[in-house]
Amino acid sequence: MTGGPHLHLDDMGVWNDRLHQLEVIGVHAETPTVRTFVFRADPGLWFRYRPGQFVTLELPIEGGPLLRTYTLSSSPSRPLSVAVTVKAQAESIGTRWMFDHLRVGMRLRAYGPTGHFTHVAHPASRYLFVSAGSGITPMMAMLRWIADVAPDSDVAFVTAARSPDELIFRHELELLDRQMPKLALSMIVRDTPPGGAWTGHRGRLDATRLPILVPDMLTREVFCCGPDGFMSAVRGILADAGHDMARYHQESFGDLPVATREAPAEQAAPDADAATIRFLESDVAAVAPAGQTVLEIARSVGVRIPAACESGLCGTCRISLAAGAVDMNHNGGILDEDIADGYILACCSVPRGDVQVGA
Repeated sequence: MTGGPHLHLDDMGVWNDRLHQLEVIGVHAETPTVRTFVFRADPGLWFRYRPGQFVTLELPIEGGPLLRTYTLSSSPSRPLSVAVTVKAQAESIGTRWMFDHLRVGMRLRAYGPTGHFTHVAHPASRYLFVSAGSGITPMMAMLRWIADVAPDSDVAFVTAARSPDELIFRHELELLDRQMPKLALSMIVRDTPPGGAWTGHRGRLDATRLPILVPDMLTREVFCCGPDGFMSAVRGILADAGHDMARYHQESFGDLPVATREAPAEQAAPDADAATIRFLESDVAAVAPAGQTVLEIARSVGVRIPAACESGLCGTCRISLAAGAVDMNHNGGILDEDIADGYILACCSVPRGDVQVGA
């Protein structure tokens, strides 16, 4: 057998976002408005990431590729595939395209995984995962990891939804609740349809209800994800109750903000004292005007560097810095070990003199 899907992990390599694409191998409806898309790499490759991290998908929509970032709902304890679970909002472009067009067998380019929102970086004896709506995806990735590698862990899992039908992963959560002896599962819905058979918690998660659901919440490492208002409320509840907020972590969910910064129309005229930047893979050299980012300069000379958030958050524009130095002001989109290995984010790095980059 050569290169098939049944190779042992020892005989496989690691998926590289700069070299390999993803292939859709499954599409599953989670709720009427939420689907999970499952991907694999080329035969002979597996995925290395941390539970809770995200990827940026390059969606081939009409008019040009669209970059959209989604949290992985899959667990790296099952490393031969990855999955994103997405909700089609009314105003969504990328997610709606996925619902309408993305089918089994199609191939996509993706960037990542990256991100710091993972319990692995914060070892604790007790966790509280609290989420609302599609904010459950990183929590599910972490819970699946825990269920696979440490099922006796003490986890309080609280998730909220508008109605019972919108509780994502409901049946899997109920199964894990029966299998994991120290998992305390609480599902709370705001509305129930007339005649509905819901017997669980109703209402909103507030300062009265959360301590009832998780009486020892102040002793737990807390991870929170959901709409901004929800996370702000949970954060306020915990802070007012006296929680050590150094042990509170939150992540916003959904499409990252689109860049509002205009790329320079033309490159400035060469200056005898100006720094230069060389894009090694494209074999292009350019002047590096003061204050412009590597991404802006690349665009001005026709060098393509994929970029999504353009705010140093998603990590899509990660490239190697082969020579020289830059001033990089990122927002968590690159890991310290990546920086140590010589990578930068093009969107938030300004050359400090002559530089050479891998793009």
